[in-house]
Amino acid sequence: MSDLFTTEDLQKVVQSGPYPVEAYAFVQDGLSHTAQQLHAETAHGWELDRHVTGQELCMGLRDLAIQRYGMLARTVLSCWSIHETIDMGKIVYTMIDAGLLRQQAEDSISDFTDVYDFREAFDLRGMESLIGASKDA
Repeated sequence: MSDLFTTEDLQKVVQSGPYPVEAYAFVQDGLSHTAQQLHAETAHGWELDRHVTGQELCMGLRDLAIQRYGMLARTVLSCWSIHETIDMGKIVYTMIDAGLLRQQAEDSISDFTDVYDFREAFDLRGMESLIGASKDA
């Protein structure tokens, strides 16, 4: 888990919803991962204040899930009650409400609605090429 928030911060947020602490920690890590992918490093390291849209975060979380969990990515997310991209948005907005993240004026929970279909985004055949698995294995 990255060091943006403490475990205690995330534990407080967990009390607000149906998602386990692992889901919040994953979204936190995904935010860092996505920001690093989208924004070039500065001379003093990458900037934490770089904005990431809801759609960009959903794509980054998909990539991070596949990178970390491979063919089990969808299963792991499902164990954390993340079944569609709006769940990612609900986690983000719970963290915003708790003061752990900031919202910009143009941000909306609707930015997380139907960004992709989980069955398609985590299709095992499509993921094989992303994780380097052999189709014959």
